[in-house]
Amino acid sequence: MKRLAYIDWMRGLACVLMFQTHCYDSWMSPEAKKSSSLTGWSKLGGTLPAPLFIFLAGVSFALVTEKLREKGIERQTIAKQTILRGAEVFGLGLVFRVQEFALGYPWSPWTDLLRVDVLNILGLSMMLMGVLCWATGDGSVTAARIRTMLAGIVAAVIVPMATPPLWTTHRPKFLPWSIESYINGVHIFDQPQPWLFPLFPWSAFAFAGLAVGFFLFTDFAKRKEALAFAALGGAGILDCALSVFFDSSSIHLYAVYDYWHSNPGFFLMRCGILLIILFLVYAWCRWGFAQKGFSPIIQLGKTSLLVYWVHIEFVYGRFSILPKGQCSALKATAGLITIFLAMLMLSLLRTNWKKWRVRVSQ
Repeated sequence: MKRLAYIDWMRGLACVLMFQTHCYDSWMSPEAKKSSSLTGWSKLGGTLPAPLFIFLAGVSFALVTEKLREKGIERQTIAKQTILRGAEVFGLGLVFRVQEFALGYPWSPWTDLLRVDVLNILGLSMMLMGVLCWATGDGSVTAARIRTMLAGIVAAVIVPMATPPLWTTHRPKFLPWSIESYINGVHIFDQPQPWLFPLFPWSAFAFAGLAVGFFLFTDFAKRKEALAFAALGGAGILDCALSVFFDSSSIHLYAVYDYWHSNPGFFLMRCGILLIILFLVYAWCRWGFAQKGFSPIIQLGKTSLLVYWVHIEFVYGRFSILPKGQCSALKATAGLITIFLAMLMLSLLRTNWKKWRVRVSQ
């Protein structure tokens, strides 16, 4: 449990950051957004949830795959199991879009059914990781681990490097917009939209998480766990420094330079921040008070998919608990606290229900 607590805590952190971003964005009036410094901080925090969720999916994917390999399960069976799980998440993403369209009818445009959202890209990333783990999973567990870790790093480099041309000069315009959206997030617009979640660059966070997850199973990480996490934190600081260095350089590799949306330097910065957060959360869970008694953050992290799914409708949807675009910062904050407590109660109900079912089945 101690080994997995940091994953749940990071997922819980992503949930809290997601709540505040969505609540303030949905409920605060335009006047309140302009006059309050809270808006800027909220948007800054809102840049982290999606990378955190996708990155942690890669870490968890590695942990599951490694355990299955250690049990001697064949790589074809592992690939089937993990790819099917990815397909399930992708299917849930499609169901979520249908639900949002139905609840928003008749105001929701039909094109929203084909919008590329976090769950869609998370499921596809998991399927791609399943294929990668199958391709590198032959031989001994140790050899397969090293190959998969290196392949994850390579994929995490190639994807963001390919992103700028796929967003600008070499867009696959010959594809239908519904397919092209999965590559660059163009949707129904003339240009790729940074608020969508295409494979380029978002799947790179999953591959980075996959490499980190397998690194945590190396002999070095098992013997020197704290040092291994510290090394990851140090790598995160180095990533951030390199991102700043490349951005300040006069040499640009791409015809169109857009640091804040498609440039690999921005991915490098966010990946570095994720690694720093990973180390800090690990330290908090091991030496801090994260596991002293009940932790609402860890609890939310255990049911992150459920609270993500449900809270959207009570913030953005038909059943919004506050009038959208009409609230002061104070009123929106009160709504945020309400959403947090409600989702925490829902999370507790979910885990207790699972425990009750286990007891009944025994």
